[in-house]
Amino acid sequence: MHTIGVIAEYNPFHSGHGHHLRMLSQTFGPDCAVVCVMSGNWVQRGDAALADKWTRAELALRQGADLILELPTLWAVSSAESFARGGVALLTATGVVDTLSFGSEAGILSPLQAVADCLESEAWRCLLRQTLAQGLSFPVARQRAATALLGENAQCLRHPNNNLGIEYLRALRSLGSPLVPHTIPRLGAGHDQGQTGLSHVSASYLRERLLEEPGETSLAPHLSPQAEARLRANPASLAFCTQGVLARLRGMEAEDFSQLPDSGEGLSHRLYDAVQSADSLPALYQLVKTKRYPLARIRRLVLWAFLGLTAQDRLDAPPYLRVLGFTAKGQNLLRQMKTTATLPVIVKPAHGAKLPSEARRVFALEARCTALYDLCRREFGRVPGKNEYTQNPVRL
Repeated sequence: MHTIGVIAEYNPFHSGHGHHLRMLSQTFGPDCAVVCVMSGNWVQRGDAALADKWTRAELALRQGADLILELPTLWAVSSAESFARGGVALLTATGVVDTLSFGSEAGILSPLQAVADCLESEAWRCLLRQTLAQGLSFPVARQRAATALLGENAQCLRHPNNNLGIEYLRALRSLGSPLVPHTIPRLGAGHDQGQTGLSHVSASYLRERLLEEPGETSLAPHLSPQAEARLRANPASLAFCTQGVLARLRGMEAEDFSQLPDSGEGLSHRLYDAVQSADSLPALYQLVKTKRYPLARIRRLVLWAFLGLTAQDRLDAPPYLRVLGFTAKGQNLLRQMKTTATLPVIVKPAHGAKLPSEARRVFALEARCTALYDLCRREFGRVPGKNEYTQNPVRL
């Protein structure tokens, strides 16, 4: 029986994700198990997840996943490279996963592997330094350097899911992971593309609709009625905590901003200056943004500052396997992991306090991130917040 690993945000889990899991069953057989490493309460675009991690884990379990493990915030809110490395490290550490599956615009591995190999070459690194010296942003510089070596074959870097898949392949190599890569064609709309007439819409489109006040328009068939009701109940967004975010950032010194990850090249100074006058998060992002600094990078920096995290907080890889939810099949995997896992497995949340010192420090940071997440609910205080040390995994 194959055990397939998937790395995702499921923010929210929609019909395209369901298609991916069904394809795994068709390809590897109905007896295969699916282990998902899922971002927690904070996501890569520098925002709060629409619903908390336990709710999103439950929705994924109901759609075909068997075991949900958390990708801690320190890796979830990171560049594609760190995001991929954290997810691959966790799947490898389970000792039960044999395959890593992901969707991509390419739909086949060969062009992605070619680019991944290129990005590991000294020739590419040399060209990258030259293009960065021209004042270009990292994504643009990377694309130009790769194109100089691969020609049109480097065009797959222009697509977000290809890009993430390439980083998965690089992480598999750098970690010496035995997981076998597997990709399927991504169907439906890409990020921020139009949605009309498509079988699968993008997660960004669904988030926009779900953050609106409840209306008459159903999001079926992209979401089940039950899932839509759960996600609309009291969604979260950093925008709902704008004053809290700005208050936190205005209380920071210039030196504090320089401790954030990826804050070099003068970016920390721009952020410090912009914070003093910005009256909204969009205004703050625009004051900092230039051709050199992509918006996603700025949003992540703002979120790291709000959460009180620094570059030094992130280890080379996550130090534990935190279980967010499981089915009966997933429970069998957990039994196997008692002997196969190379990291501590946290099923009972209180065990987080008994981890080795470095892992315990990361868990404590995650607990703080969870506490701050509840401040970003549309209706703060309507329901009690979930505590990292007491919330049990979802069992289906």
